[in-house]
Amino acid sequence: MSERRVINIADVPMNLILGGRRFAAQAGLAGPEIGSTGIGCSVFDVPPGMSACPFHRHHATHELFFVLEGEGETRLDEARLPIRPGDLIAAPAGKEAHQIVNTGTTNLRYLAFSAEGPADIVEYPDSGKLMIEAGTWPNRSIELLGRLAPAEYYDGEEA
Repeated sequence: MSERRVINIADVPMNLILGGRRFAAQAGLAGPEIGSTGIGCSVFDVPPGMSACPFHRHHATHELFFVLEGEGETRLDEARLPIRPGDLIAAPAGKEAHQIVNTGTTNLRYLAFSAEGPADIVEYPDSGKLMIEAGTWPNRSIELLGRLAPAEYYDGEEA
């Protein structure tokens, strides 16, 4: 066997994510490190007062989060629920928009599992954005992020 199949999450290579005043985290892709396909696994370490990503809803990808350390809250549509170590959070495709926020005084560390598919549409209710993606990161065949404007089906198709 040439690929490793076991890794300790403390050994997952981490990268800094920064996005304005509210978004910061150390994040690492554990799944690819052990050759996992079909099921993604990422490690997130989020400082107090921050979130790793904006409030969003996947329309094709299911996600499941497991809290390892720290405290915070998860937004599920209009609800804000407290989270702590040992909690599992489900984010089924096409259901509630979701976000994890560190509301504690120490770092919030969690695992994010995802059912990887060939394509997804991700909606961002707070900002009105939409992302369309196909293929596996980091080699996606398409990734578009923006805001849609109303259009007719044949609009712009005349030669």
